[in-house]
Amino acid sequence: MNAIVVFDIDGVVRDVSCSYRRAIADTVEYFTANAYRPTSVDIDLLKSEGVWNNDWEASQELIYRYFEAQGRSRQQLQLDYKDIVAFFQARYRGTDPEKFTGYICDEPLLLQPSYLEQLTLAGMRWGFFSGATRASANYVLQRRLGLQSPVLIAMEDAPGKPDPTGLFATVRLLEDGLDKNTPVVYVGDTVADMYTVEKARSLCGDRLWIGVGVLPPHVQETATRRDGYAKTLQQAGAVVVLDNVQQLSPGKIEELLSL
Repeated sequence: MNAIVVFDIDGVVRDVSCSYRRAIADTVEYFTANAYRPTSVDIDLLKSEGVWNNDWEASQELIYRYFEAQGRSRQQLQLDYKDIVAFFQARYRGTDPEKFTGYICDEPLLLQPSYLEQLTLAGMRWGFFSGATRASANYVLQRRLGLQSPVLIAMEDAPGKPDPTGLFATVRLLEDGLDKNTPVVYVGDTVADMYTVEKARSLCGDRLWIGVGVLPPHVQETATRRDGYAKTLQQAGAVVVLDNVQQLSPGKIEELLSL
């Protein structure tokens, strides 16, 4: 069975609730002088808008919105984006320029290499398209999962989601020798991921594009939040929403291709 499966990384391959999301909260808290620390729900609400896939930009936007609610304009604030990025990275990556020492070191994995081997044995090709930096993505893919030179399009390689340019680039790297209309499954955990699939479909309608949603661990703590998040992904275009990426077995993919 020929199919191309492309995975987002954050919230799909690794749990970032206590790393990227914690760094967002830290950054917003710092740049609001400890007046506002966004909750996990606050961050989800922002990301549900579908355009805040970049966590540096998401942090900046939450800072702006806090001060706007206090009656201050964005022009008055004069935030320095570079300072926001530097503070965020010091928390997430760490302060040692030679190695990772920050929150990234404690991210739980959400899939195992054996799962990817199952896809390969089933004749499927797989790779990764993520808004994470290449260094951060390779940290989990190569150092943590032990993958050898995986196909990866990262932040530095393409515009941010929901622009589908990076998804197209990943597919091109994977489809060598395959029919140019081989179905593509993109697996993500955010509205921006599902919008990316929708935009890919609108630009390349001859190919079957399937968006698969995965619930990140932080939304599975209560049934109400879990169901609400799943509904949001479905409304954004997910054909199915799973609790964990490894539920997307070769058999499940075949089932989706036949819908």
